[in-house]
Amino acid sequence: MEQKILVAFDDSQNTMRAVEFIAGSFTEEHKITLLSIIPDTAALCDMNSPSLTPHFISHQVTFCALEDQKRELVNEALQKAKELLLKAGFEEKNITMKVETKKKGIARDIIDEAHSGYNTIVLGRRGLSGIREFVLGSVSQKVLHSARDMSVIMVD
Repeated sequence: MEQKILVAFDDSQNTMRAVEFIAGSFTEEHKITLLSIIPDTAALCDMNSPSLTPHFISHQVTFCALEDQKRELVNEALQKAKELLLKAGFEEKNITMKVETKKKGIARDIIDEAHSGYNTIVLGRRGLSGIREFVLGSVSQKVLHSARDMSVIMVD
């Protein structure tokens, strides 16, 4: 049976530790998908409405430039993760990189993708304080508690 692993990916050190864990713990035959969910800010960047506050309009260009930079950082991190997996012996044909725009919510989008045929989700634990994590939750906690019929590995 084909083993497919979904890595919930951002440009954080926690995510890179998750990729390092995969490189050292799984065999080269596993199919790895690095999935990054990006917030949908393109709609805000294209808005040109008189109802927008003057403050937002004055900072809209800066805000949109930051989002472009974030996408570039994620793409660079994805390339670095792919290189790490290739050096560990994974074949390029078994590594997929996906950058998707947020549809329902980051955790829900990860779960939806996982239910499209993956056996395992691997993600890095977010470094929130215990109280903040309890009050706000984190993507990793939401995925951990929502995933059904598959393994979830949270790398610290």
